[in-house]
Amino acid sequence: MSINEMDIKELRELKRKAEELQAQIDGIQDTIKAEMTDRCTDTLTGSDWKITWKAVTSHRLDTAALKKAKPELVAMFTKASTSLRFTLA
Repeated sequence: MSINEMDIKELRELKRKAEELQAQIDGIQDTIKAEMTDRCTDTLTGSDWKITWKAVTSHRLDTAALKKAKPELVAMFTKASTSLRFTLA
């Protein structure tokens, strides 16, 4: 299988379209969120859909603070990992 300029151009175009679609999605979501804020509600429902927009609390390790307070402990439990990254510029 060979890669040609047409493949790259098509990939670029598809990525551009995906960015446009994401911008449209974000705009519609922002409109819905504004309406929910105006209505003072965190849930909207329809005949076959339900939208929720509410705070979610998560607990994560503050690695920067841990590295500062206990760098030796961080070093003991840190492992390197390698992954492949695909970019198109």
